[in-house]
Amino acid sequence: MDISTIAGLLAGFALIVVSILQGGDLGAFISVSSMIIVFGGSVCAAFINFPLDEIGTIPGVIKVAMLGKVPKLETIIAQIVKLAETARRDGILAMEGELENVDDDYLKKGLQLVIDGTREESLSAIMDTEMSNVEARHKVGVDILMAMAGYAPAFGMIGTLIGLIQMLRALDDPSQIGVGMAVALITTFYGSILANMLFVPLAGKLKRKSQQEMVIKEMVLTGVMAILNGENPRMINDTLLAYIKPKNRAKQEARK
Repeated sequence: MDISTIAGLLAGFALIVVSILQGGDLGAFISVSSMIIVFGGSVCAAFINFPLDEIGTIPGVIKVAMLGKVPKLETIIAQIVKLAETARRDGILAMEGELENVDDDYLKKGLQLVIDGTREESLSAIMDTEMSNVEARHKVGVDILMAMAGYAPAFGMIGTLIGLIQMLRALDDPSQIGVGMAVALITTFYGSILANMLFVPLAGKLKRKSQQEMVIKEMVLTGVMAILNGENPRMINDTLLAYIKPKNRAKQEARK
């Protein structure tokens, strides 16, 4: 679970609620019709903009952004080096018995290709294609969230205009003008909250996680290719350590 995402969302909304309570009644900021206009309008616009199969990924995209956890590079490096030692000591086919202990699907696929005797060029092409497809799927998720971040304030303004029109029609009753103006502005408030507290941050988090995952996949591909070429496990370890932060390399060496 990504603690920072959950903590940020909870803290952000808590600060907004506290700020509202400092100056008045929380109930004045609750409007079902405004929620429908802003959130419902944003979702409908996304349906118009994106194909249905891509829209269906929204729940999964939000789940990954909020709860997804990127594997630690150090753990994967240790696993690759161990597999390289097995392959060097007992042969490539000996790694097949270790595949059930490999959690990373990309690494498992690469190792299976090595065990199956796939040529270097073909293995590289297959793994590169897999990596590109994963990156493309992540980009679709980011695009959807960023699009909805743009729709939310726009529909907030639409709701405000609707409220203003309704308010102007009741000018003969001055007592309703203040109330009507407040309701009209709530939709703009909702639009800003959804865009800046939910959609944009989630898109940023998903983009960052995608970048981290691509680094991991590049490292895995480097390790798999090294195993295929029969390189020394220590050399493989030294090569893969270049993918992690310098301050963590000493810790990795200390575990050996």
